Amino acid sequence: MSPRGVAIPGLREHLFDAAERIVARDGAAALTSRAVTTEAGCAKGVLHARFAGLDEFVAELVLDRFSRSAAVAAGLPARAGTGTVAENLGTVAAAILSLDPGVVGLSLTRPGAARHVRDAWQSGAPGFGSVQGSVETYLGAERTRGRVPPSLDPETVALALVGTLHHLLMTGSLTSGPSHPRVDRLIHTLLAAP
Repeated sequence: MSPRGVAIPGLREHLFDAAERIVARDGAAALTSRAVTTEAGCAKGVLHARFAGLDEFVAELVLDRFSRSAAVAAGLPARAGTGTVAENLGTVAAAILSLDPGVVGLSLTRPGAARHVRDAWQSGAPGFGSVQGSVETYLGAERTRGRVPPSLDPETVALALVGTLHHLLMTGSLTSGPSHPRVDRLIHTLLAAP
């Protein structure tokens, strides 16, 4: 345990990692402020000194993890014309599907956290909407380059892909790691659609 009053470098991430371990090991019901600080090896009041409460902590954890996946998607438009379109979309799918469904689901179990996440997304925080926008922009650029059919509708394909990823993530329907066969088939089907 860290001595009282001693700064812990990267405390926010340290607390987030502790929360993820608790959820993975013991389930969402075991996540309490005390459990997080005990797992992180810090003073009991540290979480409440940094966050307004457990709801805000959970919301910030979920937003942080989504921002990482959204960052992968944000780089997608710059990849237009490189690699294959299916591989590029697969990279984004893998980033979304790498999120821990237990952690993402935490915000659904706590109304205050859910409200915080929803408000943040509506204010432009990275989430499913920003991933969808990045995929749409990318597909538009690939259509301009002639690497996807001219009839491809980037908006619809982006919605279908991100909607499927959301479904798989939120229902825990992942069965085979980052290279999920259903997602691969979906990407190829969407890209081949007339």
